[in-house]
Amino acid sequence: MKRFLLTLLSVFVLTFQAEAQDLDKENTLYMDLKDGRVVIRMRPDLAPLHVERIKKLTREGFYDGTPFHRVIRGFMAQGGDPTGTGMGGSNYPDLPAEFSNALHTTGTVSMARSSNPNSANSQFFIVFKKAAHLDGQYTVWGEVVDGMNFVNRIKKGSSMNNGQVTNPDKIVKMQVAADVQ
Repeated sequence: MKRFLLTLLSVFVLTFQAEAQDLDKENTLYMDLKDGRVVIRMRPDLAPLHVERIKKLTREGFYDGTPFHRVIRGFMAQGGDPTGTGMGGSNYPDLPAEFSNALHTTGTVSMARSSNPNSANSQFFIVFKKAAHLDGQYTVWGEVVDGMNFVNRIKKGSSMNNGQVTNPDKIVKMQVAADVQ
């Protein structure tokens, strides 16, 4: 039995390593959190404008050190606002919606926006578990393919202080995999 479990585990690890090596590095993000690395497969087939924006901001270092200002257990973690208030964004213009039939399941990465569907800019959220009420309403641009256990550990800050969450978890560093040596 022990040998069977070890064989099964080896097959799983080798399969995962093969899948990770098969990722298109130009459309893969490494998001380093305090607990470890999250690997996100970007989906330019679903949202080419949003993927280009995420890559541009990532390459500029925009996301490095930004907080997860909104974390709702059992729902999602939202970040990408350098002000930490949920009101900030980049200096680039907002993007038009690129809604698709992609479902919001565990690990889905979508753009945050206001009530205006064409207001996405830099903020995004990662879904902790299925959230069907978001389907077709938000632009899905990626999916977590490794490190969801680290996403699940993102903590909500302790309180609001002048519109900011105090002591939130932050993105340590975000990189496009193609740029990593």
